[in-house]
Amino acid sequence: MPKPPRPRPQPGKGAPRFKAAGRRPPGRAAPELMDRPERPEPPQEKLLRITGLPAVSALFERNGRLVERLFFDERNAGAVAAFCRDLAKARKPYRQVDTDELARVAGTVLHGGVVAVTRPRPLPAFDPAEASRWAAEGKPLLLLDGIGNPHNLGAIVRTAAFFGLERIVISDHPAQAGPSEASYRVAEGGMEHVRLYRATGFARVLKQLASSYRVLGTALGRGEPLDQPADRRPTAIVLGNEEDGLGREILDACEGVVTLAGSGRVQSLNVAATAAILIHELTRARPSVRQAGLASGARAR
Repeated sequence: MPKPPRPRPQPGKGAPRFKAAGRRPPGRAAPELMDRPERPEPPQEKLLRITGLPAVSALFERNGRLVERLFFDERNAGAVAAFCRDLAKARKPYRQVDTDELARVAGTVLHGGVVAVTRPRPLPAFDPAEASRWAAEGKPLLLLDGIGNPHNLGAIVRTAAFFGLERIVISDHPAQAGPSEASYRVAEGGMEHVRLYRATGFARVLKQLASSYRVLGTALGRGEPLDQPADRRPTAIVLGNEEDGLGREILDACEGVVTLAGSGRVQSLNVAATAAILIHELTRARPSVRQAGLASGARAR
């Protein structure tokens, strides 16, 4: 006896009718989607946490538009009141918090009682042709190759800001530190007064600079003291990393090599201390900068 035909499922009963409902069985993609690669999400801009009242004050003074949020403790409420008003006008949040929460926001207990969360400034590419215009104005230049410790970078920037050195060029050395939360904190506001540039192909860049700058490398016991030459070109000083100094290729691209003479009791200075002495030497011939430094020291006392 033949079997009766199996009844066909009706809508709403038994198995779903994928075609009629515009659906496909689970685990089966539509043909037009099966080989399509997933579209990556655009990378989000990493925000920086700038800590300490001097750094935050300089940030608001010169680049306040970049600040997205502000956190502070009770003792700094009066000092940041104007910053809060600026953020309120821009419809950006600010909040007074306790010490523990401020440390969590800052990621460190070394926050000085105030934290600004800010968008970073872009690091422009160094253009030797533009540098020729700086040279025509008599502006000295500092270049860093492989300074890996962000605290040293921050200390160098702070010194540069104090003495009025306007620009620092950092190399494409893989170990070279760039602007970071640590360097901003140590710079004590100097990051807002010194413009940083990144140079690609560092040895080639140094050779290009020779037409407008007297480019001098630095090395232990292998060079001459830094002098004030009759050369009309301003000086560009190149500092190397904390461990090994400048490599042979970079030294060969320099016009000369300078060394700081010491007592010989210790082998060398910290790179930030070396930079401080050299920056002072680079800028001391400019009376306006020297007078500004003296005035600043008088106010500090």
